[in-house]
Amino acid sequence: MMKFSKKGDRGFTSLIGGQRILKSSPRPETYGTLDEAASALGLAKASASKEKTREIISRIQKDLLVLGAELATAPEDRERFPRRIAAKNADFLERLIAELQEKIEIQKEFILPGETLSGAAMDLSRAIIRRAERKAVGLFQEKIIDNGEILRFLNRLADLLFVLARFEETR
Repeated sequence: MMKFSKKGDRGFTSLIGGQRILKSSPRPETYGTLDEAASALGLAKASASKEKTREIISRIQKDLLVLGAELATAPEDRERFPRRIAAKNADFLERLIAELQEKIEIQKEFILPGETLSGAAMDLSRAIIRRAERKAVGLFQEKIIDNGEILRFLNRLADLLFVLARFEETR
């Protein structure tokens, strides 16, 4: 059975809570970019050679779903759907970065993506996350969102994906 509602055929989407907005609005642009990143991370996970990499990516994908839901929640519905990205999320990423950096040596010169399929997919994911971060900064500046931890989380996530790609590329 195919599932389609036709509600988006005219360029509108619904936020959690039912508010209708244009699909091209900054909010769906941002959570759509997170969806792209989660999909690219799926490719990285499917091609990863290390179980630790797959575990980390699964955790990241779950956090991206939570963040997407937070961004898709209309301000008037915040109490029904309380914000979910908090300092603990970025703190976790910082601990992972420190742990992984102890296991690898990062070159001082520029790194060209593509040493391994999974590493390249993580580098692609990192670039997509950086785009989402720029979009989230715009949401924050326009006061569409007010959770500054989202910006910190996305910044740390991009850093982690860089380190995780290098970890995955080590033999």
